[in-house]
Order: sequence, then structure tokens, then C-alpha cells
Amino acid sequence: MVEKADIIGAIFGQTEGLLGPEMNLNELQKVSKVGRIEVNVETKGNVAKGDALIPMSTDISTAALIAAAIESIDKVGPFQAKFQLMGIDDIRAIKKKVIVDRAKKIVQDWATKTISEGEEMLKDVYDASKPGKLTSYGKAQLACGTGVFDAEWIILVEGRADVINLLRAGYDNAIAIEGAKIDETVVKLTEGKKVIAFLDGDRAGDLILKELAGVVKIDKVLRAPPGREVEECTPLEVAEILKDAYSTDVATRPQQQEFPPVQQEERRHERRDRDDRGGGGYRDRRDRGGYGRRDRGGYRDRGGYRDRDDRGGGGYGGRRDDYQDRGREEYSSPAASAQEEPAQAPVTPGQPSALAANDAPELLTAIRDVYPQINETLEAVILDGSMKQLLKVPVSEVIKRLDSAEGAKYLVIDGIVTQRLVEAADKAGIEYVVGHRTTGVKPSDIKVRTFGDVGITN
Repeated sequence: MVEKADIIGAIFGQTEGLLGPEMNLNELQKVSKVGRIEVNVETKGNVAKGDALIPMSTDISTAALIAAAIESIDKVGPFQAKFQLMGIDDIRAIKKKVIVDRAKKIVQDWATKTISEGEEMLKDVYDASKPGKLTSYGKAQLACGTGVFDAEWIILVEGRADVINLLRAGYDNAIAIEGAKIDETVVKLTEGKKVIAFLDGDRAGDLILKELAGVVKIDKVLRAPPGREVEECTPLEVAEILKDAYSTDVATRPQQQEFPPVQQEERRHERRDRDDRGGGGYRDRRDRGGYGRRDRGGYRDRGGYRDRDDRGGGGYGGRRDDYQDRGREEYSSPAASAQEEPAQAPVTPGQPSALAANDAPELLTAIRDVYPQINETLEAVILDGSMKQLLKVPVSEVIKRLDSAEGAKYLVIDGIVTQRLVEAADKAGIEYVVGHRTTGVKPSDIKVRTFGDVGITN
């Protein structure tokens, strides 16, 4: 029977000298042009079949000549034989393909990792810019930010609206004391922590501070500008007042702080007269027993806005107030926000104003459907011509994202409509913009409305 050695011997012996001495396999092996020949043989009956693998590092012409020479072998030992070329493979090309495929996999893994890290960083930055969430604390359900539970510093303010305004400015460690009578839960919360008292710049703030200093150890006393309330301050003003509040050398005796007086002495005398006539109790707005409360007892109108108590309703609720609108620095500077808006005709609840009377009913219906989704979220929704939602983005990004919304026709924003926003919307093809209110908007081809215009009221 035929053995491997017989086949290898036939290959070397019968091709020797056939193509010249430079083509002899023995000579090519000496110069490492031909490698070790591998032979596999399988015998069935009187027939032996197998394959021979000859590694070579020559050019294709030399390899073809040697392959043709081996195909001319007709005997292996005493037996008739036939050799046939099965193929010539370029090992380097195969290896290159393997290398390229592996390189692609490495780049893909790296890109996936890099993108994930980038998205995580963007998410962290975006989360840091989002306002904190409003929650409640203790049996009295005092309004507070989520940061009061683990913060080293606690900011004590007078009412729920003050907490919301501080959230707008990026401070989530504030809690409302809700009146001159300090709740026991506030005392327990501030134990072992540093405390900042941030109160209104009026006489009621003076009274609350006296009461507060008797039950809570205060490390720092801060006041709103004279005659103003904390809720009336813009986020920039709040940040300016609180910027040095976390210094390590803060005052430890609040009674040494100078309380800012009310601007008009006449107002002070009028309040004292009212208190004396009240028969044993102040009628200022923050006493839990005698003061009229600002937040818990319903609402009050002042300067064109109102603050509503939503405790028991599970969150903010209600229509966004003007003091909340002041916090949207992306679209309104403090000077622009302070401009007095022109008076508008009264709107029957649920009915559009005369300005929006000719607007398409299906558009007004779509706006009423979108309003609950974005109210109190500081987000904006972009709709196409068929009233389908294209994008829902934060208010701070709406101008940058307008160009990417193909087919955009309508913009509903939880904020103030400014001239800058209208100009960006015009470039993006927007035809209709609606928000809580407008400021400094010039006449243009774009229809600008408020939620009150389209019949959305408290």
C-alpha cells in the first residue's frame, strides 16, 4: 500500500531536473522558498486517496510551474497515480483579511466605549442644569427641595414659592417654615447641620427671624432686597445673595446681623397701627396662628401673578406663575422680564381670545392636549403640520434644536416667548408659537400667542 513517504518521494524525485536546477524542490527548501510538505492519505480497498499541502513563498509564476510539474507525476512507487491541483491560496491575503476584520472590531469596541462615556458626561452635565424637584417634609408637609435630606447646609425660607424660586436658581436644599410658628420637624431637620435663614426684606421677615432665632441655631442670615420678597428675586439675584453663604467663616450669632429696614417709614407705621387695632395679634401673612399664610391658605394676587398651594395635589400643579417665568434666563434677561406687559382683554375661561379667534380649531385642540405634558417641566414641544409631535426638548435647547426639526410648523413652550426665540423659529419655518407670556416681541409673519389667548386658564 502507498505510504506518505512514498508520495513525498515521488514529488521530489519525479520533479527533480524537470524545470531546471533552480526549480528543484530540494534547492528551494534550502533557501526557504518551499516549506515542509504535509501529506494526508486515506486508503479504501485497493485505492488510496489523499492531499498534499506545499507551502511556498515564491511568485505566482513559479508556484504555477511547480504545481504543473507535480500534476505530471504518474507513479507512486509501483502504483499508477494521478495528481490534480485543487487550488492556490494566498495566505498573506487571508491573513490581511483576518487582521482588517480584527482591527474593525477593535475600533468598533473603542467607539462604543467612547460614545457611552460621552453620553454619560452629557447626561451628568444636563442633570446638573435641570431644576431640582419639589417635595415635602414631616407631618406638616413642609415644602422643600430634595437636597435637604442629605445636604450639609439647610436654607430656611418663608413659603413654598420661595422654595420653588430657589430651585430655579439651582438650590435644592431649601425648606419652607410656613409661618412664624416654627414646626418641630424643622428643628429636628436642622440638628447637626449648618443653617442659612433666607428671609424677605420686609417687617414680616424681621418678626419671623426673631421667632426663628429662638428655636434654631442659625449660622448665616440673608435677606432679600429691602421691601422685596424672596420669591420676587430673579435666579441671578438669588445666586448673588447666596454666593458667599457657604464660606467656612460665616457668622455664628445671627442676632449680630443688621436687619434691612423697610424702605418707606410710612408703611411701617401703617402696619403697626393695623397690628394694634387687631387686638393681640399681627395680621401679617405668615403667622400660622395669627398671620395670614401666603401659601397654604389658598392664593393671593400680587403684581400680576399668584402663588397657589398644591399640597395634596402631588406636585406643582396649576398654571405657571410669573415669578416662575422669571427663572427662565435662557430667553429673558432680568431687564426684559421687568418690562411691563401690555394689558390684554379678559378671556372667558376655556374660550380663545379675540386674537386667537380665527386660529384653526384643531390647532387650539392640539395645544390644549400638549399643555398638561409640558406645564411645570421647562420643556418645549415642536409639532408638524398634522399636529404630530416631532421633538420634545428642554427650554434651554429649543433654539439650537429648531433647525433639526424638519417639517416643524408649531412651537409650544413652557416659558416666555422672546424676540430671539421668534427670529429662530422664523428661520426654522415655524408658523405659530405659544407660551406663557411674551416680552419684547415685534410684529412678524409668525403668529405669537399665550396660553391665555388660546383659552387655557387656571
